[in-house]
Amino acid sequence: MAVEAAASSELVKVVALLGAAVVMVPLFRRFGLGSVLGYFTAGLAIGPFGLGWFSDPQAILHTAELGVVMFLFVIGLEMRPSHLWSLRKEIFGLGTAQIATCAIVLTLVAKLFGLPWQVAFIGATGFVLTSTAVVMQLLAERGDIALPPGQKIVSILLFEDLLIVPLLALVAFMGPSAGSADGEGSRWLSVAIGAGAVVGLVLVGRFLLNPLFRILAAAKAREVMTAAALLVVLGAALLMQLSGLSMAMGAFLAGVLLSESTFRHQIEADIEPFRGILLGLFFLSVGMALDLGVVARNWPLIVGLVLALMAAKALCIYVVARVMGSSHAQALDRGVVMAQGGEFAFVLFAAAASAGVIDVDINANFTAVVVLSMALTPLVVLAHKHFAAPAVVSMEGVETAEGLSGSVLLIGFGRFGQVASQSLLARDVDVTIIDNDVEMIHSAERFGFKIYYGDGTRLDVLHASGAGSARAIAVCVNDAAEADRIVELVSHEFPQAKLLVRSFDREHSLRLIHAGVDFQIRETFESAVMFGQAALMELGADEDDARDIAEQIRERDAERLQLEMAGGDLRAGAHMTFGSSLPGVPTPTPFTVPKRQSRTLNADQVPPEA
Repeated sequence: MAVEAAASSELVKVVALLGAAVVMVPLFRRFGLGSVLGYFTAGLAIGPFGLGWFSDPQAILHTAELGVVMFLFVIGLEMRPSHLWSLRKEIFGLGTAQIATCAIVLTLVAKLFGLPWQVAFIGATGFVLTSTAVVMQLLAERGDIALPPGQKIVSILLFEDLLIVPLLALVAFMGPSAGSADGEGSRWLSVAIGAGAVVGLVLVGRFLLNPLFRILAAAKAREVMTAAALLVVLGAALLMQLSGLSMAMGAFLAGVLLSESTFRHQIEADIEPFRGILLGLFFLSVGMALDLGVVARNWPLIVGLVLALMAAKALCIYVVARVMGSSHAQALDRGVVMAQGGEFAFVLFAAAASAGVIDVDINANFTAVVVLSMALTPLVVLAHKHFAAPAVVSMEGVETAEGLSGSVLLIGFGRFGQVASQSLLARDVDVTIIDNDVEMIHSAERFGFKIYYGDGTRLDVLHASGAGSARAIAVCVNDAAEADRIVELVSHEFPQAKLLVRSFDREHSLRLIHAGVDFQIRETFESAVMFGQAALMELGADEDDARDIAEQIRERDAERLQLEMAGGDLRAGAHMTFGSSLPGVPTPTPFTVPKRQSRTLNADQVPPEA
């Protein structure tokens, strides 16, 4: 009975963790506050300083750190060695400059709060170590990890992970027993062990991992492949931890070594569910670790340190980024995103307390400072997004639409406009193209296209672009409301031009037809019909049969369009087949799907958004 009670108690804790996350995270995301803050709040609510459902958050935190480990492994899978080598300047150059500047300035800031130099240095260097988990989650939610600004942030985070090793050695030097011969010898031994572990991991990854996965893949046991992927991640992390290095760095190296493997995507798919759950558990445990009692007793010092250190760190990151060539917007964004302390600070503070450099109270205060900074970061990022001025796009080298003329005016040079323009340009038609996306204009120029900057919803821009003399105006913009505005202007001001418009769905097509355009086509309809035709042919259908079916689908779609134009109620006509006769619409015979059972489709069976 005692065993059953204990098992039941543990199950209640698991249910509590999952329930808190399931309730809080969607709620916070719904209000635009992000999942990270939702996890923190859930952890605080159920932790020892909230409802008290958990009494030992540190135990959960140690387990949940595996989420960070797996996150770094997945990032490593995306970083081929050649790509990692191309980031060496960011990793060692930008990383060194940022960390050194922040460490000096933050130490001075901590000293202003009356802390001794050693204590101020420990607190500052711990705060310099940015939270990999928080930053990577924020970048992932924004989709910025693979972009150049995101890659720079990832590079700095990697260098900070490497920095934990010399910092721990430095803490040992600062301890009361730092001068002993035994202590010095053990430190050199630790360095040798760490270097040997890195070399060993590289050799294993280089010569053993791919053969191992080939053997397992040949066994065709999916669960064994999953177990092997977990073994690689956890084994690399354990090796680094036993060697006194960062678990996350070990997992990252393992990911890099597997980045060129043919099994990379399979491994990533196997790891992803565990990574997501454990990373959420990490954020939950960080929220539990916030000791509200410590904050209440020392709130002037803790709140002051949080605000001062975050502001100083953000300023240092901004200055270094600007000096290293980043734009104002990128530098400011980097400063805001990386302004917090991180999970490796907990390791550093614990080592400093064990070595006698700081006492238990200072450790608790510094831990509270880091946790609060991690919790505040999503709010600061949200505020920055709300109040920051939009980035100013350089217009250098871009010509605005003025005094232009041509047989065809094409508005919008996105994916649709690029394809549509090729037929006209192939016949040497005099085409004038305008777009309001500066980056698109620069990109198109590299391929030999001349695009003018102009907003097609403005009448003066249309006049300047030659709409008054154009024989045809093609509206290819990627926004239905914007297209409707252009159609309204062109219909009233330039009736001499044929008006051709890109439509988005059937409802938009109806609006365009009522507006009197000469031609409209839904952006995905024809490609989807051709896709279905190709699918039938790949399944063995005769080419002529597949082509006939595609043509009948076009006719049935035209029938539905006329029904809706006439105000017909498709729900009332649920039993009317596509073969029903309407004025001006051909009457096709019901078709059969080759090698499948015959089927007559009703008019209401065409999806309304097609």
